[in-house]
Amino acid sequence: MATLAESFLADLDDLSDGEEEPEEAQVDEDKMDDLDDIEALNYDSLEAVANLIKTPRYNRVVAAATAGLTTEVQPEVARLGAVDDNPEYKLIVECNQLAVDIDNEIAVVHNFIRDKYRLKFPELESLVMHPVDYARVVKAIGNEMDMTVVNLDGLLPSATIMVVSVTGSTTNGKPLDEENLNKATEACDQALELDASKKTILEFVENRMQWIAPNLSAVTGSEVAAKLMGIAGGLTNLSRMPACNVQVLGAKKKRLDGFSTATLNPHTGYVFNTEIVTQTPPAYRQRAGKLVAAKCTLMARVDSYGQDPTGKCGSNMREEIQQKIDKWQEPPPAKQPKPLPVPDLEGKKRRGGRRLRKMKERYGMTDMRKQANRMNFNQPEEEIGLTGEGMGLL
Repeated sequence: MATLAESFLADLDDLSDGEEEPEEAQVDEDKMDDLDDIEALNYDSLEAVANLIKTPRYNRVVAAATAGLTTEVQPEVARLGAVDDNPEYKLIVECNQLAVDIDNEIAVVHNFIRDKYRLKFPELESLVMHPVDYARVVKAIGNEMDMTVVNLDGLLPSATIMVVSVTGSTTNGKPLDEENLNKATEACDQALELDASKKTILEFVENRMQWIAPNLSAVTGSEVAAKLMGIAGGLTNLSRMPACNVQVLGAKKKRLDGFSTATLNPHTGYVFNTEIVTQTPPAYRQRAGKLVAAKCTLMARVDSYGQDPTGKCGSNMREEIQQKIDKWQEPPPAKQPKPLPVPDLEGKKRRGGRRLRKMKERYGMTDMRKQANRMNFNQPEEEIGLTGEGMGLL
């Protein structure tokens, strides 16, 4: 017969076993759900991971941007009131949003190409980091194993071409089968098409920035103004942002594992790519970036409400910024040699006080001595004693 302690331990074991079973069952269910999701993604198909190029929004915006490049803005068209109501401005906002989506789509397509082409040339992804350049190189190399036949001129710098050629000749990769090669080539074509559409959109936005935001473009340039407006979500949102936030728009976090951070400039966004900041000496570049960011906010407010469609205010602001930067670089005024003081020709006045007054009274000239020093006119003075001194008027 079991004792009370043994029965108590048996009950505890039963309770612990009952608690673990639901947890294990839950973990197994989660694993099965994850496996189902991974199988449903089907990464072997490009359409499953990248379908932006087939959306109606993409085709509509790209077609509108292409048509907008062929038509010029009429100079006599006046823009009054807020810019948000203008259909041209709405198209520019859609172009900026689509440009961001295209960048994300290119990154997805780049990962798809790397997964497929890694069996052929695994070292290429570490040699060519840019997604579009990687797609061009993959399309140029294809399934060729002899790198001397491949012509990469114009696609990469000469130094990179040499490294890619040497590494490709000694790689351990194997030729791809026809199916994977066709998928990789198709993904390269899609990445290049997305990049061409992005360039068309940015060219259209830069072309219209002289009309949508003439003052902001005068200060920062059309390209930087378009990037600022796109990442801020429109000209009105940009005008409402403080200058400290405008300064870091477009800043990317840099990873320098094991490298020096002496030349790392933190908090540098699109504003630091303007012509004014890049031409400023490095010692004043951070200060110039803050100044340009502050003026960008002011010019965005002017353009948002259409107060100066001619852009004269932006030109004046650019000249003012340049004058301030030139003033910073001026050397300090030279110190003028200080001449020696004029020597004292007269004795300095002695310090007064009660003791000095008492001394003057004690050793001062009395009335009797004053009378003794005087004499009557045309009258001889009587001499007293052997010294020959007279008594004066006494």
